Amino acid sequence: MLALGILGSGKGSNARSLLEAIRAGRLDARVVCVISDVAGAGILDLARTRNVPAIHVDGSPFRTKLDGAAQDHVIRLLREHGADTVVLAGFMRMIKSGLLRAFPRRILNIHPALLPAFPGLEAWTQALRAGAKVSGCTVHFVDEGMDTGPIIVQRTVPVLDDDTPESLHARIQEQEHLAYPEALALLADGRLRIEGRKVIRT
Repeated sequence: MLALGILGSGKGSNARSLLEAIRAGRLDARVVCVISDVAGAGILDLARTRNVPAIHVDGSPFRTKLDGAAQDHVIRLLREHGADTVVLAGFMRMIKSGLLRAFPRRILNIHPALLPAFPGLEAWTQALRAGAKVSGCTVHFVDEGMDTGPIIVQRTVPVLDDDTPESLHARIQEQEHLAYPEALALLADGRLRIEGRKVIRT
């Protein structure tokens, strides 16, 4: 059984999908804590309603990365709560080497694009502007790059002629809520290994 520590900055829709997958028996895991760099984030409210420890960590003085004392605090909290796997669910900070060393090859992220295409912010808008016909989402292991880690699961979403950024993003999120539990279930079942830059399903 995986012991998940979830890091998020927003509403927590992916965290909700994981909690629902656990409750339905589709994912052999438990969520041991939820940590957010945003004091009023919905993901913390979600955790509280499920009786999961919900913790705000101030990321100052940095704005776009988790580093320094804040990173040390997060590592300490994850260890105190017994996390063995770290799940980024809308966490809007870059992960740095300290956390990567603390949880080697046990940090996962979900990105709203078919990586390596459209890394970074608002990937759905990037896809529309580029005239892409297909978008989707990617679950990957985290490394020190921006959305560059080994890919575990991808799900595709067609880009419609009348799509807006909002409508495309909404359909991508529907697939995210399926892809993240799927990827973590593979990890929980011991069916993943990393060889170089590739994830091998066994």
